[in-house]
Amino acid sequence: MLEDPTGLDELRRLGARSIPVLSRGDEFTFAQNLAHVVRFLGLNEAAGPVLSPAQLIERLDRFLTAAIRMVPQMPDDKLATELPNRPRSYRVLAHHIFRIPETFLEVAHGDALTSENLGRRPPDTMQSTADIVAYGADVLQRLVSWWGAKTDKSGRDSVQTYYGPQTLHEYLERTTWHSGQHVRQWVMLLGMAGIAANGAPAETDFADLPIPSQVWDG
Repeated sequence: MLEDPTGLDELRRLGARSIPVLSRGDEFTFAQNLAHVVRFLGLNEAAGPVLSPAQLIERLDRFLTAAIRMVPQMPDDKLATELPNRPRSYRVLAHHIFRIPETFLEVAHGDALTSENLGRRPPDTMQSTADIVAYGADVLQRLVSWWGAKTDKSGRDSVQTYYGPQTLHEYLERTTWHSGQHVRQWVMLLGMAGIAANGAPAETDFADLPIPSQVWDG
């Protein structure tokens, strides 16, 4: 839609505030949630998270633990390097891996998810891999503590996001694969720098997640 010169006008007409969006006439749905897309299209397909909330927390723990191991492998003097064809530095990407689950915790505690909060950049004081890993370890500890203390682990709680209301289970799945995808990208960046990743996630760690097939999208 945005490749069409009138695409932005159409988004405004529909009242959509973010992309991707799937529209039909005057109706639309945000495409961040595949289950919502399936319902919108009237498809007779199973949709929704395959993994339970407990399994998703375990996978997210694995991804964040792997990132804590691998982020320090990148020399600090490379952190200002820009990603291939993207206006984002290695430093911002490393921070974002952990900002995703931190945002999840904020939403789980009652905040509404906004794209601005999700995309918050690292503070100026966070300049080294040691700084980023200290932040990441704190996020992981808070995630583990929150899950351990949560009595209702069904994931049926409703949370508010910029692409509509979701169950906590649905948002946890998105959080898990989103962080995992960026960990995949970090492994590739290490490889580009001639560094063998220390304990990169296995392919099986991504099983049953709606992860993109490519490490970098088009």
